Amino acid sequence: MKQLPFKEIWAVDFEFHQGGVEGNQQIPVCVVGKELRTGRYIRVWQDDLTDIPPYPIDESSLIVAYFASAEIHCHLSLNWPVPKNVIDCFAEFRVLTNGGPTVRGNGLLGALTYFGINAIASEEKTTMRDLVLSGGPWTAHEKKNILEYCQSDVDALDKLFPALVQKLSGRLNWLAHALNRGNYSMASGYMEYNGIPIDISMLAKLQDYWPELVESLIAEIAAEFPVFEGKIFKRTLFADYLIRNSIPWPRLLTGALALDQETFRQQVRQYPELAPIREIRDNLSQLRLSKIQIGADGRNRTILSPFAAKTGRNLPSNAQFIFGPSAWIRSLIKPPKGFGIAYVDFSSQEIAIAGALSGDEGLQQGYQNGDPYLDFAVRAGLAPVTATKSSHKNIRQMCKQVVLGTQYGMQAETLSQRAGIPLCRGQQLLRAHKEAYPVYWAWVESLINHTRSVGYIETVFGWRKLVTEDDTNNALQNFPCQANGAEMLRLACVMAHQAGLKIIAPVHDAILLEAPLETFDQDVKKLQEIMTKAGEIILRGFEVRTDAYMISYPDRYMDERGAKIWEKVTRFVEPRN
Repeated sequence: MKQLPFKEIWAVDFEFHQGGVEGNQQIPVCVVGKELRTGRYIRVWQDDLTDIPPYPIDESSLIVAYFASAEIHCHLSLNWPVPKNVIDCFAEFRVLTNGGPTVRGNGLLGALTYFGINAIASEEKTTMRDLVLSGGPWTAHEKKNILEYCQSDVDALDKLFPALVQKLSGRLNWLAHALNRGNYSMASGYMEYNGIPIDISMLAKLQDYWPELVESLIAEIAAEFPVFEGKIFKRTLFADYLIRNSIPWPRLLTGALALDQETFRQQVRQYPELAPIREIRDNLSQLRLSKIQIGADGRNRTILSPFAAKTGRNLPSNAQFIFGPSAWIRSLIKPPKGFGIAYVDFSSQEIAIAGALSGDEGLQQGYQNGDPYLDFAVRAGLAPVTATKSSHKNIRQMCKQVVLGTQYGMQAETLSQRAGIPLCRGQQLLRAHKEAYPVYWAWVESLINHTRSVGYIETVFGWRKLVTEDDTNNALQNFPCQANGAEMLRLACVMAHQAGLKIIAPVHDAILLEAPLETFDQDVKKLQEIMTKAGEIILRGFEVRTDAYMISYPDRYMDERGAKIWEKVTRFVEPRN
């Protein structure tokens, strides 16, 4: 660690609880820190925590933690300033082992086991964590045990961090990339602390009437869509419905309609009018509103789990995060009085990344023209240059399947199933794509060959995945778009936070912003400028567009895929008040 340019390096760990309500902000119980060069400790119980951290947090110091967003959350709960430099050992362990085997998972115990470092037994750890989460009061003996338990994690970091540095420091720009990842852990701490405002009055009504509401919705939707007999979904009726409404649908090799949950999810993205059918089949009866974590202040908070996915994307719990369940549930998001919320996302982000990284000027031009799907239709001779979304809706939809599917190596069989076209037509469209964007396809081939030869694949900021024989070419082809998209979002979150914006959640390729109505328009514009800049940094100057969906109090968030269900929900609930 001598090569690290910091005057002091502190391993830090907090113990905290949430006052018995999952979704509350964290309540620090104690903090233990250890300066890794001198071995000096600080151990502070909650009663003795002052208004400043007991360890240095300036530019000359480095804070080391595991799941560092939790430590940042505790800083904010204590009204402390946050550190200037953070390295999150969870992120660094992930970037070391991502895609490869681990003995005990990716938690602290798993990382210690990987390096052969002795650690507290998992059973003992669970017992102590339960003691902390009880919220007290604790006896003097219990306080002593909690402090010692907290110190055991700090002592573990004392051994783990040098081992990680030894393994990773030889990588190009590792320290800069590690600090960037630490910056995102800090931004995640802020977002977890802020939470997403929820209309708790409406949530309470839904919970009060939930069994009756579900029964009513199922009956109403089944009556509206002629694809049910009673409450039973009928494949033959659904097939007739698709034909009448000219909706293509993926099929299995047997020729039967593909009716799995993932297929329905993808199709509803393209055809939101199908959302009510999906709700009955897959979601409505199984949805448990009580699992969404809402704090006493009416805000949805859950661990965002940054870096948990192989691509480096966040993996918050689908059950606990308001954006996890059905799209109509998101209408519970409502800005508080005097505030607005904006959902700002990167427009066709994956296509921009593919065009920029591959250097394919045709793909870049199609993106810059504003509609890469129609651009492909024109290049493939399927539409005139004067075509629009409305004039060539079906052609555009088919070409969208091609353009997006090629990002992950979709073959003609899958394309023909998803687009509802003959196999020979799917083969023609894929050939047309390769002829339209030859530089992109040459880049894909080179990328796969290089990746397999070196044994890993990584982003422009060093997020790496090990490659094994189990990795398909399709997965390798898709990794640069997904993982660099994650880099772009993380960088934008960091820059937005550093610019003083109140970001409250990351949502795949979007950022949720909250702002006072007096500055709402300016803050949204500022966030869009920041996201554009983040895109240019990741893609070496290539500009990525953004779209902003803005909601001002007293309006609520509305996803078009869930609008019809929400209308029915409101109609059911309001007369009962």
